Amino acid sequence: MTIDIRQVSSPLETKSFDTTQLRHNYLLQSLFLDAQITMTYSHLDRTIVGGVVPVDAHLSLVSCKQIGSPNFLDRREIGIINIGGDGTVTADGTAYDLTHTDCLYLPMGTKDVRFASAVKSNPARFYFVSTPAHHAHVAIKITAQDANRLELGSQADANVRVLRQYIHPDVCSSCQLVMGITMVEDGSVWNTMPCHTHDRRSEVYLYFDMKPDTRVIHLMGEPDETRHLVVANEQAILSPGWSIHSGVGTGRYGFIWSMAGDNQDFTDMDFVAMKDLR
Repeated sequence: MTIDIRQVSSPLETKSFDTTQLRHNYLLQSLFLDAQITMTYSHLDRTIVGGVVPVDAHLSLVSCKQIGSPNFLDRREIGIINIGGDGTVTADGTAYDLTHTDCLYLPMGTKDVRFASAVKSNPARFYFVSTPAHHAHVAIKITAQDANRLELGSQADANVRVLRQYIHPDVCSSCQLVMGITMVEDGSVWNTMPCHTHDRRSEVYLYFDMKPDTRVIHLMGEPDETRHLVVANEQAILSPGWSIHSGVGTGRYGFIWSMAGDNQDFTDMDFVAMKDLR
């Protein structure tokens, strides 16, 4: 297991970042490595973002110095979404089979978490986000059919997309973690445009379901001081509350979004007028 540490950068210094500095602070590039668990510990709401690719044997989620507790979930909750082949997450002896885009929520206090793939030649690719927790809720598996489905956008605006809320108060109780998947429909390119900020919550985007040569141009920064990152398949973006978070793709793509912070109100957004973007 490897863990990377990302400190918080304010809007002031972000304005002066070159491309390399911007990518170093906000882009997570190598989340999915065969037979490994990789993690990034971000000081944005102390969110941990990780990828797990079990191949020959199961992989166990273990604690480390940065987490500061004997077990990984002693004071944390976690959301796990499988974007690969069939796999199983076993939590304190209970096995949860996760197929493509299935989600699992595990509460604070879960001791033993193990990841395994059903087929070695097509391993599971488990993406997870973990945030601090104050209460032990109930573990639950959530499929795409269980999630709240929202159809958004229009073809005229090139932003038709289907948003599914998995870890969300209407579907699953959690302390602060909110998590879901948005798929941009064929023929559309934009996500989350017109854009917004929400200073009460930080967010993480994992872009996926992209061809090798497809890229997403992810827009970030303050509305009047925007920056961009060129993002490839299965790379993630750390998005502070002060930053917009929108993107446009060169081909088909989807993204897993997660939020952490002061509330779980999905509609708590500060919208930005197009005329105010710079």
